[in-house]
Amino acid sequence: YILPENVPANEFLNLEGNKISTSKNWAIWLHEYLEDFPNMQDSLRYTLTVNAPESKDNDFTWKDFQLRNNSELVAIFGNFVNRTLVLTHKYYDGIVPNQVDEKSEYYGILNEVYKYPGSISKSLDNFKFREALKNLMNIARLGNKYLADSEPWKIKNDYPERVEEILNVSFIIVSYLAILSEPFIPFTSIKLKDMIGIKEFDWDDLDNLKDEIDFNFKINNKEMLFRRIEDNEIEFQKNKLFK
Repeated sequence: YILPENVPANEFLNLEGNKISTSKNWAIWLHEYLEDFPNMQDSLRYTLTVNAPESKDNDFTWKDFQLRNNSELVAIFGNFVNRTLVLTHKYYDGIVPNQVDEKSEYYGILNEVYKYPGSISKSLDNFKFREALKNLMNIARLGNKYLADSEPWKIKNDYPERVEEILNVSFIIVSYLAILSEPFIPFTSIKLKDMIGIKEFDWDDLDNLKDEIDFNFKINNKEMLFRRIEDNEIEFQKNKLFK
């Protein structure tokens, strides 16, 4: 017999402060969600994971769903990816500049990023999905701060080589996000990998990713990965429950 070594289990997830009950229609029906929020499967996946009742009961609310989507997926993850791709398209016609001096101050950020795959993998192996997802978002936060601090749009004319380094490094961070996000937001992962020309890459390629990226790939698709959810959409969902 093969005996279990670990039996991971969650506590209860409530809905808007009450226990989920399908008989009382106090529930979110997946087919209705997919109709009301087309192509937004990952927004629900993200919220359920980051809000999972791993150690105590937790509560799903539509307002929290909206907040997670708008303040985290749109404003952090999506914003960093979009700024990187838009600037690359604007300055270099969509071709990522292949110029990174490993002694440059702009290269140091990658050493921080390189630490995350191991910690994310360890969290997943220990069934700590919230912790793993938090670390994924920390990579996006690093990327956002990196672009905001380096301000390539201000130094494009005076220091063009620095801007090349900044956008090269930013693109590598985007590539890590594309690959590492696959367990959590798989539809977004597939879409992003296709957008930046690394659709055949997976976790096994991370160690040599910087050397394997095709920097001749031209980025044409720079659409936002996520869209904002408006208040009226949330009110509509809440009204369904309280009818």
